[in-house]
Amino acid sequence: MSDAAQPTAAEVRAAAEAVKTALDRHLAAVERRSGEDDPAVYEAFNQLAAAAEAYDELLYDRYDEVTPFEIPGAEDTLPPYTGPEEPNALSVLIRRDYAVAEPQRLLAQAQRIEAADEDSTDEEAASTIHGALGILFGEFEPDEIASRHKEFGLEEGDSTLWVTAAEEPADPGEWLEAPFENVDPQSVVCRFDVSAVFDEEPDDEDEPDEDDPDDLEDDLDLDEDEDLEPLDADRR
Repeated sequence: MSDAAQPTAAEVRAAAEAVKTALDRHLAAVERRSGEDDPAVYEAFNQLAAAAEAYDELLYDRYDEVTPFEIPGAEDTLPPYTGPEEPNALSVLIRRDYAVAEPQRLLAQAQRIEAADEDSTDEEAASTIHGALGILFGEFEPDEIASRHKEFGLEEGDSTLWVTAAEEPADPGEWLEAPFENVDPQSVVCRFDVSAVFDEEPDDEDEPDEDDPDDLEDDLDLDEDEDLEPLDADRR
């Protein structure tokens, strides 16, 4: 890049101030969020990401320096949006995965629901896992199951929520046979993903370093403090 095309110091400073402002807005949105998928937090996150990226580029162009921040952008997960600018309809697609961690707890909950249902005619439904799941999801809303999954013997896996835009609402019954097919990724307005792959790696600082004599000394001190079982008098 030529010197004439380089940003000025004032432009870099202004970009840094924009990052500070975006940080404050993001924190304020997080503090006021109404739920796990609050769109205000999502919007503030995107604004912060854009401000940080702009600052990083200007900083590099002017001073040949970079920031330690790496914020994933929407382009990492979705193609550019090409849907309607003013959509008249939207669809919300949700997938939540669970593992049946405690089958007996699940069966017990289903049997309790069936016992309280005076109109129930299928007494054996609660005796199988697939029958118990049908009873559970027939009795509770998905959001309530998500918040009480441990109570029902379930363990959370990955989950995702997609909001897609459309020009017009679908006709009644149009997509019921295949509700998750033919979803255009370029019509996705926003998405929210939850997965264990996003969790931070476990901290290895607590593990002793065999090459560090201080760590080895600490281990020896711990061993010396442990209660030792006394040897029998006849043991040699």
